[in-house]
Order: sequence, then C-alpha cells, then structure tokens
Amino acid sequence: MSATKHATKLILGVLTGALAVGLTLAAMFVLVSATLSIAQMTSPMVRALAVAAELVLGVILLVGTVYLTTHLAVRIFGDDTRG
Repeated sequence: MSATKHATKLILGVLTGALAVGLTLAAMFVLVSATLSIAQMTSPMVRALAVAAELVLGVILLVGTVYLTTHLAVRIFGDDTRG
C-alpha cells in the first residue's frame, strides 16, 4: 500500500473520531435540554409521555451515532480487495 493511501486513511480515521465525538456531544446536549424541559412539566401524564419520548430519542441518537461511526470506520479500514 502506498504512503498516500496510508496518509489518507490516517486523516479519515482522525476525522471519523472527531465526528463521533461531535455527534455524541451534540446528542448529549439535546438530551440534557430535553431533560431540563421535562423537569419543569407539572402534569404527571404529560411528563410520563415526555420521559418515554426522551428515552426513544436518546436511543435513536446514540445508537445512530455508534452505527454511523462504525460504518465509516469499516469503510475506511476495511479490506480493499473487493473491487
């Protein structure tokens, strides 16, 4: 493998890591903001629905972040022999 390919993979790997950190941090900001909004709700029924929605949102955001970064890492560092 040439030095250019190694350098490209290194740069892409660092960018993927930075993307993972950025997406996770953004997801946490969204979830903390939602938690603070839910904490101010007075109706127990609305609060319960909001907590359930926040759990679903959290799972989607964090699993999506892991999926995206793993997919990118496999595409960058995967086997290049397949056409």
